[in-house]
Amino acid sequence: MNEAARAETGPGPFDRPDGRFNVLDGWTWIGCYGGYYLQANALAQHGFEHGFFTRLWRGRDPEELSGYISVSTSVHRPQQIHSGIVLEANQACSAPWPEADGLVSDRGGQSLWVCGADCTPVLIADPTTGHTAACHAGWRGVAARILPTAVDHLEARGASRDDLVVALGPAVSGARYQVGDDVVTAIAASIGSVSNGRTALVEAGAVQVDPEPGRYRFDLRMATVLQLEHAGLNQERISSCPLCTASEPELFHSWRRDQVKAVQWSGIVSQAEDSGESLRS
Repeated sequence: MNEAARAETGPGPFDRPDGRFNVLDGWTWIGCYGGYYLQANALAQHGFEHGFFTRLWRGRDPEELSGYISVSTSVHRPQQIHSGIVLEANQACSAPWPEADGLVSDRGGQSLWVCGADCTPVLIADPTTGHTAACHAGWRGVAARILPTAVDHLEARGASRDDLVVALGPAVSGARYQVGDDVVTAIAASIGSVSNGRTALVEAGAVQVDPEPGRYRFDLRMATVLQLEHAGLNQERISSCPLCTASEPELFHSWRRDQVKAVQWSGIVSQAEDSGESLRS
């Protein structure tokens, strides 16, 4: 942990004995010289180098963070705008970073990065081709179907959506996320018809009634998983981190909690062997 992070947050969650350390089902805290970051076991089991970083890494950008998860990778990241835009990694090689909220690898050795502070960081990997995607999935991005778009890009590179492995990182939980009817309607429309999509969201538990009239408690990660299932992905290959950014002030920045513009990064490295020049027609 660097001194700036220690001064900002006080004694961190990794500075004391903790009986619940590394007991997140399907997730593992990885310790290294620079600190701790979170990995999804499902991605790691397929050999994909990746990490969901915390606020304790603040001040270190992907050019530095990439060295903690892999070596000799190129760094790719978008200028996020809460959109459904997904770019090829070779379109996001240096500043000024292009406006988008998702990246898909086009060759091996690329580390793809997104950031957030309540929105869901989503990392996708194809064990067959080795290609990967990284998406910043806020409600606007989910409504714009950024993840199905990323899946389409991966399919163009030879992936089968049945084989894709998906990890949804720490994000605001439904209990801490209050939204209006416009958000529920927009997400419902991204799943199917508004009426059918809304029914599916309610039945899945993604939408809960809020005490304030006209407001709802909304679980965006649960809604995102539902959208991916409707897009044909295998539920058993989707991992959703249970940690809530708004409820873990020692670990994560949260816009909903603090109203401060600060983020944590998440990244994944492509393991593809091909150059990415020949796409499925």
